[in-house]
Amino acid sequence: MADFEAVLKAKYPAKAHARRVVEYIRKKSPHAAGTLYLEGQKTRMIEDNDEPMPFRQRRFFYYMTGCNLPDSYYTYDIATDKSTLFIPPTDPESVMWAGLPLSPSEALQKYDVDAVQTTNEVAAHLARPSTNSTVWAIANQVSDHITFLQFQDKDFSLLKEAIEECRVVKDEYEIALTRKANAISTIAHTAVLKAVKKAANERELEALFIEKSIANGAREQSYHSIVASGTAAATLHYVNNHEPMTGKLNLLLDAGAEYGCYASDITRTFPINGKFSTESRAIYDIVLKMQEACITMLKAGVLWDDVHLAAHKIAIDGLLALGILKGDKEAILKARTSVAFFPHGLGHYLGMDTHDTGGHPNYEDKDTMFRYLRVRGTLPAGSIITVEPGIYFCRFIIEPYLKDSVHSAFIDADVLDKYWEVGGVRIEDNILITKDGYVNLTTAVKDVTEMEEIINGS
Repeated sequence: MADFEAVLKAKYPAKAHARRVVEYIRKKSPHAAGTLYLEGQKTRMIEDNDEPMPFRQRRFFYYMTGCNLPDSYYTYDIATDKSTLFIPPTDPESVMWAGLPLSPSEALQKYDVDAVQTTNEVAAHLARPSTNSTVWAIANQVSDHITFLQFQDKDFSLLKEAIEECRVVKDEYEIALTRKANAISTIAHTAVLKAVKKAANERELEALFIEKSIANGAREQSYHSIVASGTAAATLHYVNNHEPMTGKLNLLLDAGAEYGCYASDITRTFPINGKFSTESRAIYDIVLKMQEACITMLKAGVLWDDVHLAAHKIAIDGLLALGILKGDKEAILKARTSVAFFPHGLGHYLGMDTHDTGGHPNYEDKDTMFRYLRVRGTLPAGSIITVEPGIYFCRFIIEPYLKDSVHSAFIDADVLDKYWEVGGVRIEDNILITKDGYVNLTTAVKDVTEMEEIINGS
């Protein structure tokens, strides 16, 4: 695979994405003709304030343009294969405050489109005579001043579906962006490892992760970091990130930098004092075994449900060996008792969004083992998925199981009492699915010896 920095010297492949989207549309509507129409995110002001809200480009728009400018528009003519980007014109009033904006000629050089005009020309562009054609747009993402009177038909559903499904399979450039995001995140994760032993609280480590991300070219985070110490690691999407760490066993760091609108999503769990306790190490080893075994199963066509099931089977074996679970492992699996300790799905697609499109989850599934699985079905080559098993000791989740006559028969409460302070252990990598296997895009350290050496400065 080509070096990702070399790949990223080219333009974001927006034109190829447009063609892929049209190909998908024509599978559903073979004679599709007309124009694809998309709008970028608008500049929005903070309520009761004269400052704009932090800008986040609409991912549907970015996939088709590679353009991260607010207040922009885009059309793609199916018949002529011509893409046109519309960017805001120069506003003399704003130049004094914000400097000169990107010009149409500069935008044409920067983005993979055929033409660039200014946004005051969108209406005239759309008003050109059109016969027997359709405009394909996304519902609730069309400005009030835009009309499609010249089009015979209007479709406000298929374009969104097409982009969502096309986004699942990444091209070389998208993979390179994800590699870059992972490389930057590895620098930041390593910095946290080096600092954790001396840090007084969680917020110091969150600040350090963000600092290293920005310093290495990733101004945005893929999501708000989870910096959970001690028993807080049992909260799956912990948000406080400010508690003191004195006297606590472990830190769970779920954090990923975003690069070029593409996410990384990495979790590591490690000892705050530089040495895992006996109980923490035992749980870490089970989770690592879950992850490694699941990753080796991956290749194009594998059923994700089966991989998730395999993770639960390994968790049951490990918890039985420790004495936390007891009884027949097949009976434990059938009762779904392991869900008390591993309540979430094994992973999700990754791309422009942390929880990326195309996973087709079924949150109404009556089977508790699969209810929160964000991806269902088989994995295609070119998709990127996270593999993030975990084992957690959350009283809120586990105590109802202890009161249930079926589940309590499989849990040894006395042994369990030794593990509450472990909190939770999760290990997460970003995996590219290939025709015959996989490529792990995540390079952050997860080997226990290496982690402990970094923490202890040896």
